[in-house]
Amino acid sequence: MRPPRPRPPGPRRAAPAALAALLLTAACAPPAEPAGIDLGSGPPRAGTVRPGALEGTAMTFVSYGGSYQKGQEDAAVHPFAEESGARVVTDGPTDYAKIAAQVEADAVTWDVVDTDAIWGEAHCGDLLMPLDFTAIDTSGVPEGLVGECTVPAMQYGMVLTYSTEAYPEDPPTTWADFFDTDAYPGKRGIGGIPNDPAPGPYEAALLADGVDPADLYPLDVPRAQDRLDTVRDDLVFWETGAEQQQLLESGEVDMAMVWSGRAYAAVDNGAPYTVSWDQWLPVMDSLGVVKGTRNPRSAMAMINYYLGADQQARLTELTSYSPVHTGARPDLDATAERFMTTAPGRAEQAAPVDREWWSANQQDLVQGWSSWLAGR
Repeated sequence: MRPPRPRPPGPRRAAPAALAALLLTAACAPPAEPAGIDLGSGPPRAGTVRPGALEGTAMTFVSYGGSYQKGQEDAAVHPFAEESGARVVTDGPTDYAKIAAQVEADAVTWDVVDTDAIWGEAHCGDLLMPLDFTAIDTSGVPEGLVGECTVPAMQYGMVLTYSTEAYPEDPPTTWADFFDTDAYPGKRGIGGIPNDPAPGPYEAALLADGVDPADLYPLDVPRAQDRLDTVRDDLVFWETGAEQQQLLESGEVDMAMVWSGRAYAAVDNGAPYTVSWDQWLPVMDSLGVVKGTRNPRSAMAMINYYLGADQQARLTELTSYSPVHTGARPDLDATAERFMTTAPGRAEQAAPVDREWWSANQQDLVQGWSSWLAGR
């Protein structure tokens, strides 16, 4: 399962010592990709690369570590290296301050990076470069997931999960139920990462307060915080994916707002919980290319390969995250199938998440969110 996201970076200017270290690293780094790389004629096809096209290229793939990154490497990164001839090293976890320092120092050693989708959108053009879609085939990617500088790395959802033992009859199924402590007493788990407001709590609070999904944005943050106040005494806060899963497996909470992948892992381990998909909130990671990379053509080729249907199916089988290619057909057991955000009809059950709004406003929400977590 995916490790916690990095905290949003502070000011972009790196410390002199950090810049010096980056410059030293750059001086020792392999040379830039060979000129005149031939990726083949005709339009690109996701999941393919011309055999041997990147012989002599050395590049770096960066993600969050753990089983998620290993799944990415086994499903796409290592096969890409074998077929293309590129020498690919992996690094991690993704660190936004390191990306900013590399770009500022003009000493970029990371090429393709897995980031939070909102961060990726917010830093298009300054820390991530626009993608070359003459080399990347996104025809299999669902509408609305591709940005100027990013493509989706995987999909999951923020979902309402509840204990079938605590609520054997008439269980909670909506965010309004999540906030109804009279009809549904018990502890609730919710994300509470200081300095990192993210989609989930505010949207759920507003939906519970009667806001129509089509009218969620711009978020009415004071109204959302007032609604969250009504259940504060019943909340248990998590900061990592592992903590989410532990809350369910220990039975510490009767219901929780968690990542769908963590809910699946808990249920797969025997926790007596299930998920309501009513107004679930779509979430995803993104892949981007660090601005100033010495390997732009190679990086585009890697992303194109990563987006293939076969690669995406294998990634889902290895990680439980939903694929980002509509033609992917992962081989899953019945339990895993139930937790796919790409299951038939599931998209129609989702409430919208406006990534553009979040990318423009996330930093402005940090102080208010952190103050609310501290008790206002």
